[in-house]
Amino acid sequence: MPKTLNLMVACSENRVIGVEGRLPWRIAEDLAFFHKETAGKVIILGRICYQTWPRAREDGHKLVVITRDKGLADDLVQVASSVEEAIEIAERTPGEVCVNGGERIYAEVLAMERPMRLYLTLVHAHVEGDTFFPEWRHIAWREVAKRESSDANYRYTFYTLDRILK
Repeated sequence: MPKTLNLMVACSENRVIGVEGRLPWRIAEDLAFFHKETAGKVIILGRICYQTWPRAREDGHKLVVITRDKGLADDLVQVASSVEEAIEIAERTPGEVCVNGGERIYAEVLAMERPMRLYLTLVHAHVEGDTFFPEWRHIAWREVAKRESSDANYRYTFYTLDRILK
């Protein structure tokens, strides 16, 4: 049985997840949730996400970076040339697997018919951006948890959704 892929994402109502390589907002509660949920886990992510995540090498993460740059590999980072190879490496590595983006990696994973859980922070705003989370609403999901919250700038909802497999 393949491991469940835990997709970790915060996106706006118009599916924006990034602008110029950064998050388009700073929501302390979401960042705290993200770091708590990914600590000590196997993390699959693209090169840009890896290079722009200040705490990637902290919190006991076991990193699998999808890139052609084999020079990124070291004692904390394994390198994969494709999403499929990254998943193969992650499945051989002890621990839960999280997928942390970016856009193309999310798209490839969502297209797979396999166990997955989506940890989605939906920011109730339309924001400008250049990087998007793929459309997920057409996929069959079972809501496991839902919690609404807000800060001084945004209202947002934390969802935990399990993929319903055919």
